Amino acid sequence: MSLRNIAIIAHVDHGKTTLIDVLLRQSGAFRDNQRVAERAMDSNDLERERGITILAKVTSLDWGDDRINIVDTPGHADFGGEVERILNMVDGTVLLVDAAEGPMPQTKFVLSKALSLGLRPIVAINKIDKPESRPDEVLNEIFDLFAALDANEEQLDFPVLYGSAKEGWMAAEPEGPKDGMAPLFELILNHVPQPAIEEGPFRMLATTVEANPYLGRVLTGRVLSGAIKPNQPIKALSRAGDLIESGRVSKILAFRGLERSPVEEGIAGDIIAVAGLEKATVADTLCEPSVMTPIEAQPIDPPTLSMTFSVNDSPLAGREGDKVQSRVIRERLLREAEGNVALKVEDGETKESFFVSGRGELQLAVLIETMRREGFELSVSRPRVVYQADSETGVQLEPVEEVVVDVDEEFSGAVVQKLSERKGQMIEMRPSGGGKQRLVFHVPTRGLIGYLGEFLTDTRGTGIMNRVFHEYAPLKGSIPGRHTGVLISNSDGDAVAYALWNLEDRGPMMIEPGTKVYQGMIVGEHTRGNDLEVNVLKAKQLTNIRAAGKDDAVRLTPPIQMTLEKALAYIADDELVEVTPESIRLRKRHLDPHERKKAERRTANAA
Repeated sequence: MSLRNIAIIAHVDHGKTTLIDVLLRQSGAFRDNQRVAERAMDSNDLERERGITILAKVTSLDWGDDRINIVDTPGHADFGGEVERILNMVDGTVLLVDAAEGPMPQTKFVLSKALSLGLRPIVAINKIDKPESRPDEVLNEIFDLFAALDANEEQLDFPVLYGSAKEGWMAAEPEGPKDGMAPLFELILNHVPQPAIEEGPFRMLATTVEANPYLGRVLTGRVLSGAIKPNQPIKALSRAGDLIESGRVSKILAFRGLERSPVEEGIAGDIIAVAGLEKATVADTLCEPSVMTPIEAQPIDPPTLSMTFSVNDSPLAGREGDKVQSRVIRERLLREAEGNVALKVEDGETKESFFVSGRGELQLAVLIETMRREGFELSVSRPRVVYQADSETGVQLEPVEEVVVDVDEEFSGAVVQKLSERKGQMIEMRPSGGGKQRLVFHVPTRGLIGYLGEFLTDTRGTGIMNRVFHEYAPLKGSIPGRHTGVLISNSDGDAVAYALWNLEDRGPMMIEPGTKVYQGMIVGEHTRGNDLEVNVLKAKQLTNIRAAGKDDAVRLTPPIQMTLEKALAYIADDELVEVTPESIRLRKRHLDPHERKKAERRTANAA
């Protein structure tokens, strides 16, 4: 049986996971009466809720006498570390592009990684069934993108298929014939080479790691040379060639459809999962004891954003979660960093805080959300960018992102103005059809923190913004922060409807009546630029004198609902987000008003 290893790469929401559903169904990987969830590869709860892929996953299917291993990759730039690793274990890629949107920032990012590894992509233009699809223009844009990324002649001569994964067909022409995915299967078998197999004993580069409650640590990767059987002695080498550990293989798993099945032998060229080692992690080489040189691993792009995770020290700490100690939080963060190469965890300024650096707000928000569902309580600071220094001149550099905005023409002025205030530089502005305009900017990452909510307000919720890391550039100067202050509770207790009603003139609230509050907790947004301490516990004074207007009904405006991403984007540098399994609260870093004033004076003196 001949083998093919491919990855499906694309921008977010261009249809990767849906395409794999169709490929599995048409190849006979499911029984006729088998119930399969939509987007079967998005297996964890967060992926299903958000409708996005977060972790890269492997599946396998048989087409005729050939086996095709397919890797589903994430589309968001924040999870780009997954894509970079995965491309090491495949010999070809299917680049999926939306027939209406065309190539987007993440398309450019994943394609540049694939081309730099010498892979020859197959281009599939998906969502042809959309009324606004424009396949010929999109094909020209894709060709221009290949040329801009310095593709060689072999790579520029890419095969193209058109189709709709939702409707379950691919064909050489946009018009059809619309009868199944056979053209894509045949093209993969003809265009993608069989895996290159090297001579010598067993060697494999670990590309993903996971913890299994029954098997322990499970490492997935492609076997580069040799073969492996259960109970065989192996060792793990680090990137530098140092011995990490030696052990025996307890189980070898191969991918068959959506399941992983135990096999008696892992052969060169196949993608397998190995259990039995305790310390080995991503980018380590698993090999026979006689091997001394590790497999070279691709370097990973550096993180651009950092947050401080610290122990929850609010008066309500420990009431909802059971994992509150700094030791437990540290162990969990280090475990996450082992499996996620794009994350970096360092000890913070105090023993109870940790600096966690990643690719973007979404990646860090997904980590926080996963931890709170596991029962953790923690406090998180505002995201900060990770600066670098120029090695020759010593000038401080900051990350700059390429931002692509699709927006109705009437709102483009507001977007251009706001991004210019945030030190953004417009690169391109052109109509994208249907009364919309496509704007391309280079904006410092600092300027984009907290901008998404403002962007959606300015475009009445119709704008689409995509961003991807572009380069490190010299510091662009100061960027304005939040224009409004906050309302801060001045005492502990349960919020009262009467007090909230009386405070509505001061600004919109973020809490409902009956919410537990404490001194220093943020309960609303002030309409002016300064912070204001308020009493949300003040009840109505009851007397035995009747008067007109005494019994006015208390009608409250619904409060602002703070999601995790919204809260992280909203807070200022002197504020924290308190995350527990049941609540997301905003608070001041210093709960005591006197401590706050001292800290403000120190900051002003330092400035």
